This record gives sequence, C-alpha cells and structure tokens, in this order.
Amino acid sequence: MNQARIWLVVKPSVGLPLLLGVVLLIALLVHGAILTNTSWYPSYFEGNAAAEIPASEIAEGDALATRESMV
Repeated sequence: MNQARIWLVVKPSVGLPLLLGVVLLIALLVHGAILTNTSWYPSYFEGNAAAEIPASEIAEGDALATRESMV
C-alpha cells in the first residue's frame, strides 16, 4: 500500500469511518439522481414488469431493420 503514511497523520478510527461515510453519501446521491431523472427506474425499483410491446410494433421494427440492411 503506497499510501500507508496517511495513517501517521489521520487516526484510522477517524479516517476509515470518514472514508466509508463519503462512499455511502456518493452512492446515495447517484441513486437519488437516477430515481429523479429517469422514468424507468422507479418502476424497476418497485418491481413492476416492463410494458409489453405490441406484436405489430415488433413486426414494423423487423421490417425497417430488413430494409435498412438491404440499402
């Protein structure tokens, strides 16, 4: 460990909880940002199933993909 000397300045009983607290805070901020800025994540988080795509839209998508591959 090339940063071992940091514990000569900061006590491990202070530094480790501080480090882990910062990691926890960053994780909570990232999850909060995802929850507030996406429309799919809250449903996923609650366990709701994804909406089913009608067969007609799947067929249209396949037809478009086939036409694009021919060009």
